[in-house]
Amino acid sequence: MIIGIVAVARNGAIGRDNKLPWHYSADLKFFKRTTMGNAVVMGSRTWESIGRPLPDRLNIVLSRTGDIELPPEVKLIRSRQELVDLSAAFDADVFVIGGASVFSSLNDVIERWLVTYIPENVDDADTFLPDGLFDEFAVTDELDLGEGLVVRVLDRTS
Repeated sequence: MIIGIVAVARNGAIGRDNKLPWHYSADLKFFKRTTMGNAVVMGSRTWESIGRPLPDRLNIVLSRTGDIELPPEVKLIRSRQELVDLSAAFDADVFVIGGASVFSSLNDVIERWLVTYIPENVDDADTFLPDGLFDEFAVTDELDLGEGLVVRVLDRTS
């Protein structure tokens, strides 16, 4: 299954200066435990912000343009179709972890969203969740992580 996973502030912010603009250990632990043993797909800017492969996961960078240097254990894909093909052949889930343009370009192949709602506004954010991303999804479950954090599971309705 292809699953989008994101944390979003009340004002729709998801990033500032190519980093998360908050630090909640409950959210980081949820992300780690949820994605461990699966694949994570990210754009080149998200890759740069992380700076290293996430352990115990297949790390995939989606980059349509330019040369990007990656360690040998990180897979480079160039298209949405490559991701769909990889997901079909992969014996685990594939998590799309960002950024905003990757969420937009892959939203039509994402089957489920895991959205952590951050209980604050980030006034100086420079990256926001694209509008209408969840229009074809409905909430099917909710998890309380503590620290004021709520994760909503959204499944595709159409």
